[in-house]
Amino acid sequence: MRPRSLFAALLLTACPLLRGEDWPEFRGPTGQGTSTAIGLPTEWSATKNVAWKVPVPGAGWSSPAISGGQIFLTTGVPNASGGVSLRALALDVASGRALWETEVFSATEASVKPVHTKNSPASPTAIVEGDRIYLHFGHHGTACLDRAGKILWRNHSLRYDPLHGNGGSPALAGDRLVFNSDGTKDPCVVALEKATGEVAWKVPRGITVKSYFSFCTPLVISVNGRIQIITPGSGAVWALDPKDGREIWRVRYGEGYSVVPRPVFAHGLLFIATGFNRADLLAIRPDGEGDVTDTHVAWRTTKGAPLTPSVVVAGDELYGVADSGIATCWDAKTGTVHWQERLEGNYSASPIVAEGKIFFLSEEGVGTVVKAAQTFEKIATNKLEERALASYAVADGALFIRTAGHLYRIGRR
Repeated sequence: MRPRSLFAALLLTACPLLRGEDWPEFRGPTGQGTSTAIGLPTEWSATKNVAWKVPVPGAGWSSPAISGGQIFLTTGVPNASGGVSLRALALDVASGRALWETEVFSATEASVKPVHTKNSPASPTAIVEGDRIYLHFGHHGTACLDRAGKILWRNHSLRYDPLHGNGGSPALAGDRLVFNSDGTKDPCVVALEKATGEVAWKVPRGITVKSYFSFCTPLVISVNGRIQIITPGSGAVWALDPKDGREIWRVRYGEGYSVVPRPVFAHGLLFIATGFNRADLLAIRPDGEGDVTDTHVAWRTTKGAPLTPSVVVAGDELYGVADSGIATCWDAKTGTVHWQERLEGNYSASPIVAEGKIFFLSEEGVGTVVKAAQTFEKIATNKLEERALASYAVADGALFIRTAGHLYRIGRR
């Protein structure tokens, strides 16, 4: 492929041309929690404004991926011998009717190790492009299915030793499917050929830190016409070239580990959370080369920084919620705090923005809707009374919420 053609293909992946009602990956069409939907419901409960509610078998915290009238989820179904069958499910958007269920990795292939109480055998979210669904189960393997549930390829050669299970979802960069493999040692970033599942490149993190494990999802962006894969890990965030994985730049942030929030890119700045033990929130200019730690951090704050939920941008403001429930609105360009308020519950799911409203979802299943503005205004508090760690999806004018046992469609049919 000629360089110009490769660039065009990558740019289309970075800015997908999708129908407004599609939500094809973790955090939606842009991967950053932004929805163009109008008229989403702001009030609901376990019985109010529920178009349908269906049970989901097994255990999984992958968020819904929605495309072309189909919802795709992953789950792990245990068997009597203590193994777990890793499966993909497809449901109908309009009715919640089950369309198909495919075992991707069998119980004998997916040896179970202890996972964190906030994790599951199937936490990474699927990603959909055209007629293909890409599924990632961390150290268990990666696969591609068609829309009928047929397995097109599988790759389970990239074994590593995770801690607390798997978490980060994959991202698409042109002809590559990219994900982080940040286990207890030898952390790296991997790109597979999306057509075949063969390894295109595998790049070591090349950093020494006390704790190597992290759970972040890469973000693909374009900076001055150049595609970058933004991939935070323990100790630093890297920008990589999708062609060969070559490092473009990095910013170090000390001993931050167990990094979860997906990056966000707006106003020429990348917003990165640095993980445990103390969360920092960094705004980085992504136009440098090499180690730009001392030159390209526009602002940095600890106040209100999340450990687990991603942040979201609406207009000139950046919104986020700490795991403890403290929500914050910052000026995106300067880091100035406009407001900080406590929401009900604890938080792992990432918020979304739609039609000038920010939608938060607590681990206890409480959905809080606030106005996207420089002054705090709560619109509604909504309770499902079920545990919820997966993030919202938006499609067909409705919200989709995965809980410990169910998938809900909130709003009109």
